[in-house]
Amino acid sequence: MAIHRGSQDLRGRTKSKHCKQFVYKDGRSKVCTLASCSFDDTAKGKANHEYSVVKANITGRNSNWFNVEARERIGVLLLNLGGPETLDDVQPFLYNLFADPDIIRLPKRLKAFQQPLAKLISSVRAAKSKEGYAAIGGGSPLRKMTEDQAAALKEALTERNVFAKIYIGMRYWHPFTEEALEQIKRDQITKLVVLPLYPQYSISTSGSSLRLLEEIFRNDQYLGTLNHTVIPSWYQREGYVKAMAKLISQELKTFKQIDEVVIFFSAHGVPLTYVEEAGDPYKQEMEECVRLIMTELKRRGIHNNHALAYQSRVGPIEWLKPYTDDTIKELGAMGVKSLLTVPISFVSEHIETLEEIDMEYRMLAYASGIEEWGRVPALGCEDSFISDLADAVIEELQKFEAYETETENAMWTISRTLQQYFLRNGAATWMEWLSGGYELL
Repeated sequence: MAIHRGSQDLRGRTKSKHCKQFVYKDGRSKVCTLASCSFDDTAKGKANHEYSVVKANITGRNSNWFNVEARERIGVLLLNLGGPETLDDVQPFLYNLFADPDIIRLPKRLKAFQQPLAKLISSVRAAKSKEGYAAIGGGSPLRKMTEDQAAALKEALTERNVFAKIYIGMRYWHPFTEEALEQIKRDQITKLVVLPLYPQYSISTSGSSLRLLEEIFRNDQYLGTLNHTVIPSWYQREGYVKAMAKLISQELKTFKQIDEVVIFFSAHGVPLTYVEEAGDPYKQEMEECVRLIMTELKRRGIHNNHALAYQSRVGPIEWLKPYTDDTIKELGAMGVKSLLTVPISFVSEHIETLEEIDMEYRMLAYASGIEEWGRVPALGCEDSFISDLADAVIEELQKFEAYETETENAMWTISRTLQQYFLRNGAATWMEWLSGGYELL
């Protein structure tokens, strides 16, 4: 574990009317925020500014192209994990989670045991998981928060003359992805933007949902011919980076000695084999994300030390390191007294933030010698985020228009994303790895 020194490694809340405050059991409340804007890699080195923003053409000659009533029926599919809404939902939710081969991957010769193993693990873990959900009110707030985001996005698009329907597709609980796709078919959507609500791409999050979409699209006549595009990840968008920096700077002000606070980024972990064998870009994107945020903080005059670790590991196999719990202990042993935790990979508040970070890690921090503890709200609903998210959708819609006059498809379709997005370093394809080309046992 390394603490990155602010002097060396810093390279380069307004509440939405749709999103309500989340009130903790002890009466505290948080307003979660998010923002994003497009990042153009080709613009690097051409100007002093690190970002290039593509402006949407939403008025004038082409404005009616976006109008559902005029020519197209536009849909936006928001993808997310899902979560149990009641304690009775916990065990079946866990079963759905562990039955996914992107979460627990068995060698090809043992694939017949995927569902029995999922049933066993979910039964064993259900009691402890129920305790966690009971501690945050009896269920996950993820669905409600995602619905608020969908409503806000729809309104923001409408204000831009883009009349679209917003759909929510959860991977492991209601409303399931399959339910959203059936509604898309009933609504006869003709152009679809697929937007995973994960800032960074990973096999186990965005990848799992896209793999399911690819399977359904391949076997459905209507969906198989549906014009669509995917936003694989958006951690590099300027609005997101600036919103995170804003939240961090706000929370830093609650500490007595701001300069002494270590900014501690805690990301959801993934098995190490996903990165080393399957070419998952998650670690690379996470580290780049932290670098961008720290660069923005430096621009604001904040030079605090920072660290990155990974939480929520499951099972005996090795996951991405360093682990969050181990890092907290090490920071305490090094004499760190003030810690500001940033849940860097989470869009909305859910059990990993409200219970794992706010309760388990907070108690561990105090036991390890940390005297001041703070936590940045998870990403969620905030007006500037919703506004920029609408711009991101419009940018994708414009690609359909551009594609009609070009011979080369520059869009990230579902299939192209699955096969090519994370092959930047010549890694083996994830689909080959998943089908048994590589074995863990």
